[in-house]
This record gives sequence, structure tokens and C-alpha cells, in this order.
Amino acid sequence: MVNESGEATVYLTAEDWHVVSDTLFNMGTTDGILPQEILSFSRDEKDLRIDLKTENILVHLEMI
Repeated sequence: MVNESGEATVYLTAEDWHVVSDTLFNMGTTDGILPQEILSFSRDEKDLRIDLKTENILVHLEMI
């Protein structure tokens, strides 16, 4: 992961990306389960990227 201007992109395998997606959006994950550094998370309109926002950086998770 390279932090450029407060943003970074992390590339995950399709399987890993879907595990993260299911955990965040389909399993009723509560705030207590996630690291407190994650302030918010969202998916893009095409379901191709997950964004995790922290105080210092926006991390984009994309499939390879």
C-alpha cells in the first residue's frame, strides 16, 4: 500500500475482496467488530471498489 496525498489503493484477490465485502455489507457487522480507526466505509455504485476512511487516509480496496 502506497499513501499518496492521503489516499491509498490496496489490491485484493476476488476471494479476499468478497470476504471483506460480505463482512462489511452483508453480515450485519457492528462498529465494535471493526478497528476503531475505520471511521466509515462504502462501496462504489458499480460494486467494484470498497472505500475505508480513517482520520488520516482513504483506503480503496480493489479486486485484481
